[in-house]
Amino acid sequence: MPAQTLPPKRVLVSDALSEAAIRIFRDRGIEIDFRPELGKDRDALIREIGAYDGLAIRSATKVTPKVLEAATRLKVIGRAGIGVDNVDVPAATAKGVIVMNTPHGNAITTAEHAIAMMFALARQIPQADASTQGGKWEKNRFLGIELTAKTLGVVGCGNIGDIVAERGIGLKMKVIAYDPFLSAERAVALGVEKVELDELLARADVITLHVPLTDKTRNILSAEALARTKPGVRIVNCARGGLLDEVALRAALDSGHVAGAALDVFAVEPAQDNPLFGHPNVICTPHLGASTAEAQENVALQVAEQISAYLVDGAIANAVNFPAISADEAPRLRPFVELAEKLGSFLGQLTEAPVTGIRVIYEGAVAEMNTRALTAAAVTGVLRAFRSDVNMISAPALAHEHGIVVDEVRRGGAHSNFESVVRITVDAQDMPRDAAGTVFQDGKPRVIEIRGIAMDAAFAPHMLFVRNHDKPGFIGRFGSLLGEAGVNVATFNLGREREGGDAIAFVAVDGRVPDEVLAQITAIPQVKRVRAVRF
Repeated sequence: MPAQTLPPKRVLVSDALSEAAIRIFRDRGIEIDFRPELGKDRDALIREIGAYDGLAIRSATKVTPKVLEAATRLKVIGRAGIGVDNVDVPAATAKGVIVMNTPHGNAITTAEHAIAMMFALARQIPQADASTQGGKWEKNRFLGIELTAKTLGVVGCGNIGDIVAERGIGLKMKVIAYDPFLSAERAVALGVEKVELDELLARADVITLHVPLTDKTRNILSAEALARTKPGVRIVNCARGGLLDEVALRAALDSGHVAGAALDVFAVEPAQDNPLFGHPNVICTPHLGASTAEAQENVALQVAEQISAYLVDGAIANAVNFPAISADEAPRLRPFVELAEKLGSFLGQLTEAPVTGIRVIYEGAVAEMNTRALTAAAVTGVLRAFRSDVNMISAPALAHEHGIVVDEVRRGGAHSNFESVVRITVDAQDMPRDAAGTVFQDGKPRVIEIRGIAMDAAFAPHMLFVRNHDKPGFIGRFGSLLGEAGVNVATFNLGREREGGDAIAFVAVDGRVPDEVLAQITAIPQVKRVRAVRF
C-alpha cells in the first residue's frame, strides 16, 4: 500500500511582508496566504486562523487568547521584529504554540537611530532646523555639547545595547553599562565598564535605554531614579515605552535637572497626547527605530526562514518560549525527545501522589546535545499523566506554576555500556520513582533500567508493568490469566534485583487489559503491584 502524502503546511501572513519573504515559504513547499488586511480585523482573523499551521506577523496583528482559541492547528507564530508585545505569549505557550521573534534583523538600524537621537540632543538639530527654516538665524541660541569624552550610560547590553556601546566607544566616549546578565568577560570584550544602576545614574552624561519592558524594567527611570541622575543628563529611549515615567521626566526637564530627552517610543502608542510633547528640549519620533528599508526586509526574510525551518525541519530559532534547536540538531534530537517523553510518561503513570520534583540526568554522548529540549520532553511526559493538554512548549511553565522543581544534570564520558543514557527520577510526596533508557542504532528508544533493575524493553502502545517477588510460578500464572482473557502478549521483558529478590516484568500486549484481569493479576501471591500504562 503506498505511503500517504502529508498535506502541505499552511502559513497565513496577516501583516505586510515582502515578495522575497513570501517566496521563501513557497520554495520550502509551504502554502502561503498573503492577507495583510486580516491584521487589522480581529474578528476576520479569528474566523480564518483555524486553517493554518503558521502565522507571520509584524505589529498590526494582535494575537489574543481568543485568536489562539480559534487556532486549532497553529504550531508557530513568527513576529518580524524584536518585541512580541502584540502576542499573548503565556496563552500561546499554554496552547503549545512556538512564538518567535527576529532580534537581529533590525538591531543595527535601531542602534543607529539611538545614536542619531543622541547627536540630535547634543546639538539641538531639530530645533535649530525649525528655527532656521522659519526665517530666523539664532546662532547663539543653540549652544550644544561635544560627545567626545562624555560618559555614555547604556542600560541593557543585549543585541542593540552592544552595538550602541561599540558606536559610543568609536565616538571616544567613556561607556559604562548596567545589565544583570552582562558577564565581566563580555564587558571587557566590549570595552565597557560594568556598573550597578545607581552608579550609572550618578555618572552618565547621556543615558540610553535598551531593555525589554518587563515587570522589573517598567519605570526603570522612575521619579526617584531620575532624581539620582547627574544634573544636566540627557536621556534617549529607543527601546520600549513604559521604561520611564513620562510625567516625572517632564518635571525633571522643567526644573532643568534633565537637559534634554529624545524618545522614539511612548507608554501609549500611537502617541497623540503626551506630557512630554511641546517641551523645547524634547525630541520625538514615531517609533522609527526599525524603520529602514534594510531592517524591514531583513526581519521579513528572517521570520520567513525561521517559520519555514520549524514547519519543515523542526528547527527552532529565536523562540521566546522554547529553547533553540538547529536544523542539524533536529534529526539527532528526535529519537531522544521520544525517549525522554516516554520515560517521563511511564513514571508519571506510576505516580499517584503529588509530584514535587523531576530530575533528568544525561550520560555519555547525549549530554553534549541540546538537553533543554529533552528536559522539556521529559517534563511533558510526566505531567501528561495528570493534564492531557500539556505539551513540550507549555510543560516547563506548568511545572514552575505548580512548584515542581526541575533539575538537569549532564555527565559526559562513558558511564555505562551504552553510548547515551537518559535517567529520569520523579520525586513525589510518597516516594521517588526512576527509570533509564537509551536509543539504539535503529533509532528506537528502549528502557534499560527501572528502579535500579536492568532490563531491555521496547515501548509499545499498551504495556503492563508488574513488580513481583522472584519466586517460581509467577510467569506461568500471569501468562495463563492473560491467555484466558484473550489478551495477546507481544513482548515479555524481565529483570530482577537478585535471585529470589524483587523483580520486574514489563510486558507489551496487543490491546487494553480489562480491569478485572488486572485485579486477578494483582491477586497472584508473588505480585506486589501491577499497572497498565499506555504510550
